[in-house]
Amino acid sequence: MKHIFTGLVLATFLFSNLSSAQESPEIDKKYTKEIDKLAKAKKVQTAFSLITEQEDQTMKDLVTLTEVLAPPFGEDKRGKVFASMLMDAGIDSIWTDKVGNVIGLRKGTSGAPGYVGVDAHLDVVFPEGTDVTVTKVGDTLKAPGIGDDTRGLTMLISMLKAMNKADIKTEKDLLIVGTVGEEGLGDLRGMKYMFNESGLNIDSWIAIDGGSIGRISNAGLGSKRYKLVISGKGGHSWGDFGLANPHHALGKAIDVFSKDAWAYTSGDIPKTSFNVGRIGGGTSVNSIPFESWAEIDMRALSPINLDEIEAIFKKSVEKAIAEYNASGVKGEVTYELEQIGDRPSGELPATLPLIQRAMAATQYFGVEPSLGRGSTNINIPVSKGIPSICIGRGGQGGGAHSLHEWYMNDETGAESIQLALLITLAQAGLEK
Repeated sequence: MKHIFTGLVLATFLFSNLSSAQESPEIDKKYTKEIDKLAKAKKVQTAFSLITEQEDQTMKDLVTLTEVLAPPFGEDKRGKVFASMLMDAGIDSIWTDKVGNVIGLRKGTSGAPGYVGVDAHLDVVFPEGTDVTVTKVGDTLKAPGIGDDTRGLTMLISMLKAMNKADIKTEKDLLIVGTVGEEGLGDLRGMKYMFNESGLNIDSWIAIDGGSIGRISNAGLGSKRYKLVISGKGGHSWGDFGLANPHHALGKAIDVFSKDAWAYTSGDIPKTSFNVGRIGGGTSVNSIPFESWAEIDMRALSPINLDEIEAIFKKSVEKAIAEYNASGVKGEVTYELEQIGDRPSGELPATLPLIQRAMAATQYFGVEPSLGRGSTNINIPVSKGIPSICIGRGGQGGGAHSLHEWYMNDETGAESIQLALLITLAQAGLEK
């Protein structure tokens, strides 16, 4: 199982909340030794074998969960199926919190305060009514959501089964969680509740989401999202010609913002982006609309740049609407800004024990670990300085967020579950 580690290529970090950028952080030998010793423990080896033996059932679980659609803000049905699987796998206790997170508790032996959390998200991007029937073509399973992140949920079930069958006990309590609201306008509401309102003392977090084995995110890509709604009186395109038109005002607002934002993002700053993703409004081609709207996404590596691009957006809209109303139109338009997304940025140093353990565990499986960033569930704990990582789900897959999404299991499928287990046991402590 163990192979020779061939190299380490890691990202250069630019976050302003770290004292300095880190180039090619190394794995401390003490963590390599810790992981090697842990992985060779008899019960851990037994659990690894069980994970491989369970692969057929894990794939059946994948089909079952995939065919229970979990649209944005509609994760309840899938949550119940996932909870049932956790109970069948032998979780100690289970509950669903007020926002819909399904939380399983596996008690540790030390009585030490603080939980180690492991999660995959329940929700998919697809709306109610989407056909999520799984089809099989050769070794490939096809269905919307089958990879992102349904595969992650099945990994949690396999891990729990293997721990129980191998009689593995951890020193610290484990939380095994199916979270809600990771995708799109869900705006990480599940994780925001877990870390801001639940009252749970969580001291580290391991998320399983997209990507191949070896992917380790230790940074959160922040974003701010708004819905701009412009309103007017509305009327007939001929009879009321000249009346202030929300669509025209929106076009101006987009133009002004695009020019100002492009000038800013083209400067010498860490990568910062902006996008007008959706627009709408109006009733007919021959009607002056009474409402026009657009949804805007802004992202940045640095929290400072994220705040600055947000300020540019607000100032640009205010400027554009004022200029439009002063352009000679009859009446005026008004506007409202509704924040529909707020994901904080953040980055954790590679020297943290959790990140060192994740890299050492990845190395144990003969895979080159790579640190990076993404917009995932760990944005919340990372922004609070809580040790957190997001790891890949292994196997092969593609077409995420499309109706043609697919997943094919291979040898890295079982290894990705074994890797997740190894990291979790290293962080929670194997009972001595």
